Amino acid sequence: MIALYDSYIYPFVALFGIPVAAIGAFLALNLSLNHLTLFAQLGLIMLMGLVTKNAILIVDFTNQLKAEGKHFKEALIMAGKERLRPILMTTLAMAIGMLPIALGKGTASEWKNGLAWVIIGGLLSSLILTVFLVPMVYYVVDSIKERIAKKRGVAK
Repeated sequence: MIALYDSYIYPFVALFGIPVAAIGAFLALNLSLNHLTLFAQLGLIMLMGLVTKNAILIVDFTNQLKAEGKHFKEALIMAGKERLRPILMTTLAMAIGMLPIALGKGTASEWKNGLAWVIIGGLLSSLILTVFLVPMVYYVVDSIKERIAKKRGVAK
């Protein structure tokens, strides 16, 4: 991701949603009275990829708008508006698709239920928080970069 963004900072902005998703995943696992099985751990790995993809959508589109000459505040607002629908669609489709596994009863369902609850809980918490959290972190990072650039410009 460093090569994708030509920056060491933006990959960390994109990865900022993972702790939020992990909190939601463990909360859902606890509320559904499931254990952290091997399947639940596989669900955590899947969840990290899905959450990072959502954050990359916002960060990448914001960077594209900045490259077109828009200020980062305007680019963040436009990226949030433009990318909200794809993020909502993929997140809700995945969460709803996991419901049959989460609610399944039968042979070895107690193993597989954890996978689904981890993904559902993590996706829903990351949907709510990442849509707001990633742009806020991006805003803070770019504000700091802008201040540093102004100080360097004044110093020269």
